[in-house]
Amino acid sequence: MPRLVLYQPDIPQNAGTMMRMAACLGLPVEIVEPAGFDVSDRHLRRSGLDYLDHVAITRHRSFAAFEAWRGEAASRLILATTAGAVPYTDFTFRPGDCVMVGRESAGVPEAVHVAADARVVVPMRSGMRSLNVAVAAAMILGEALRQTGDATDRRQRA
Repeated sequence: MPRLVLYQPDIPQNAGTMMRMAACLGLPVEIVEPAGFDVSDRHLRRSGLDYLDHVAITRHRSFAAFEAWRGEAASRLILATTAGAVPYTDFTFRPGDCVMVGRESAGVPEAVHVAADARVVVPMRSGMRSLNVAVAAAMILGEALRQTGDATDRRQRA
C-alpha cells in the first residue's frame, strides 16, 4: 500500500486532517522533521481527534534519515508539487510508493525535488496557486489506492 509522507509540516490542523485520513484508509504516515510544531501538540490531537490512535506514524529526524529508511524499504518517492511534471491521474502508482507533500508555507527544497523518483501535480485553473495540502494529499492517495487495488480491498473488508 502507499504511504503518506509529510515533509516538515507546519500547520498542525492540516497534519491532523491528513493523519485522520490515513487512519481511515489504513495508510502509514512518515513525518520528516523538524515539524513547525510539537507533533504531540493539542492542535494536532484536536484536528486528528481520536483517529491518531489508529494510524502507524514513523518520525524521521531529517530528510537524510528518511532517505536512508526509504533506501532500505526500496520505495519510490512520489512528490506532490505545483511544479510537478505529470498530472497525478496520468501517473502509474505502485504498491509501496511514498507520496510526499511539502510544507504548507514553503513546499520542499530543491534537494527533495532532485531525490524524487517522480513529481506529480493536481491540475488546476490558471491563476490559482495551490490546493490545501490535505486536499491534494487526499486526491492523490485516493488515485494511488484505486490504481493499486488497495481501495477495492478496503471496500470488500468493510
